[in-house]
Amino acid sequence: MIIYGASGHAKVIIDIIESTSHHAIDMILDDNPEIHSIMGKPVKHSMPEKGDDFSFVIAVGNNVVRKEIVDRNNFQYSEALVHNKAIVNRNVVIGEGSVVMAGAVINPSSKVGSHAIINTNAIIDHDVKVADFCHISPGAVITGNVKIAEGTQIGAGASILPGVNIGKWCTIGAGSVILKDIPDYAVVVGNPGRIIKYNKSEE
Repeated sequence: MIIYGASGHAKVIIDIIESTSHHAIDMILDDNPEIHSIMGKPVKHSMPEKGDDFSFVIAVGNNVVRKEIVDRNNFQYSEALVHNKAIVNRNVVIGEGSVVMAGAVINPSSKVGSHAIINTNAIIDHDVKVADFCHISPGAVITGNVKIAEGTQIGAGASILPGVNIGKWCTIGAGSVILKDIPDYAVVVGNPGRIIKYNKSEE
């Protein structure tokens, strides 16, 4: 497996991989020539000649950048990577390239899309739908029957109440409490959550 990106987020992905015996790290790849190692592992700056022989995981925390990398490359992506200290119900579906950190909980009948991040100690309750390229930050609580559209960031410690729909490419601030549906591109903060502005687009 190739880890694409050598940022702090890559350190957590390395930890996920090392927590299980299902995968091995073949290479860490980064575009920045000034980064030579991460967690004692060498970082390369050019694709192997037979790159299509490897599966990839994108180790970039920014949702927009992660999508841009996926859109411009024809990589074969890994199955979801799940830390051995995460709790994921057996009927949960998680898309390719997604990562689930230590302490996260994903309860029955939930679905997580591709290239999503379920971060440390995040809780996703039953029947939740998390779309592609989302990031559920550490300690966030997503209660039952919530739907979160593509590219949305749920901040650390935020809480989303049952049945709420959150639009695409939204930003939900850390610690916010969301009581009602949120439209596409909204930036929301506070308890109860209020819209303070809109992201221009996913670009």
